[in-house]
Amino acid sequence: MTSKRWPTAVYGTGREPDPRFSLANERTFLAWIRTSLALLAVAVAVDALSLGIGPRAQALLAAVLALTGLAAAGHAWRGWARTETAMREDRPLPGNAAGVVVVAGVALAGLVLVGASLLRGLS
Repeated sequence: MTSKRWPTAVYGTGREPDPRFSLANERTFLAWIRTSLALLAVAVAVDALSLGIGPRAQALLAAVLALTGLAAAGHAWRGWARTETAMREDRPLPGNAAGVVVVAGVALAGLVLVGASLLRGLS
């Protein structure tokens, strides 16, 4: 029964962990997906609405937010698989280095917004 679950790279190894831990891992995955969707939705809104910060800054801001959203989605899958595999093999849980990428993306988006707002105020 276990070998028929997908992805087999995760479920085909080790032994079944406590279901509470697998469900907690799945909740973390869903939280990252929610974060990804929120970032993508904000990117669409920034791209569609007129913010009065200049077209280049607005396009850059939308691109940074969209790329950060995509990175969060990728991290959701990778983090879930790595954590589930570690639990199945009784290894220590992996770190969360990809979270730094999301933090950097949000910080960069904020800097673009601040810079564009300051430039608008000076002109």
